[in-house]
Amino acid sequence: MNGDGGRDGSMKMEEIRKMLVFMWGYLPGALPKRSPLLVAGLVKLGAGCSWKDVCGGGCGFAMAISDSGKLITWGSTDDLGQSYVTSGKHGETPEPFPLPTEATVVKAAAGWAHCISVTESGEVHMWEWKECVPSGKSKRALALRDRDLVVEQCLVWMVEEVERRLQSIGVRIATVAAGWRHTLALSDVGSAALSCGSLSSEEQGFRVPGNYVMGIACGGRHSAVITDAGALPTFGWGLYGQCGHGTETLPRLLDAPSLENIHAKIVFCGACHSALITENGKVFCWGWNKYGQHGLGDVIDRNIPSQVAIDGCISKNVACGWWHTLLLAESPT
Repeated sequence: MNGDGGRDGSMKMEEIRKMLVFMWGYLPGALPKRSPLLVAGLVKLGAGCSWKDVCGGGCGFAMAISDSGKLITWGSTDDLGQSYVTSGKHGETPEPFPLPTEATVVKAAAGWAHCISVTESGEVHMWEWKECVPSGKSKRALALRDRDLVVEQCLVWMVEEVERRLQSIGVRIATVAAGWRHTLALSDVGSAALSCGSLSSEEQGFRVPGNYVMGIACGGRHSAVITDAGALPTFGWGLYGQCGHGTETLPRLLDAPSLENIHAKIVFCGACHSALITENGKVFCWGWNKYGQHGLGDVIDRNIPSQVAIDGCISKNVACGWWHTLLLAESPT
């Protein structure tokens, strides 16, 4: 026998934790026969790589960030047309997206027909379906592997216009969230403003229960905010229960028995479903569930947040795509 057994456990192995990504819902290119994944499934990354974060995915594909700062995409199929091109033509296997930079990506998100990424140095890149590009002849555009896909840095006039608008309302914006045709902005003093559709739209400030807004999220046609008290006001279109109540034009507290005595920490909105992580690490989903976006093993729409069981892991972040949900979790190995 080896002599290791004589140590009587005097030397303890340092616990090593690794980041895992789980997915559920519908990603047509990631699942056999395009069948929805009704319960959480583990997403494997290539050898020698690990996960860092999950991002809001697009229509038919998922996005995440690796520990090396690469933007990772997967889940689309070649018959999805521009969605497939926008995803980097990545199907079943998660692979790095071909951005025109080697800089470390820190944030990324996707809408119905466009994507955006932010690097550690502050570079912002956007790409979209070719039908959405006004001229397709931007001097700053960089064609990547396919002429139908255009990735470009944010135009200077857009940056200047946003800065002018923010100065005019006298606030500094800390973060923003984008839905299908609406935007939420959160100031550094915890107040939120709603803008509709374009830079020409007028901002509309609003108050929510609590003294300070800590987080914001936008879905297809609904939104959610988290207050310093851990409350979860939601508003917008609520046909499928994604607001936890009916359709509301102003923020209304989501007051559900399943969230009693629970403080909200992270919220994310998909097209018509919502996901939440609480301070004690529990995961809840509700709203539209046609493709198993709740991860509960069925396709029943819910207007009450329902807990998703992820055994043996600590939930760190959640993100929603149009038809799917991603969860970043920490697990001891």
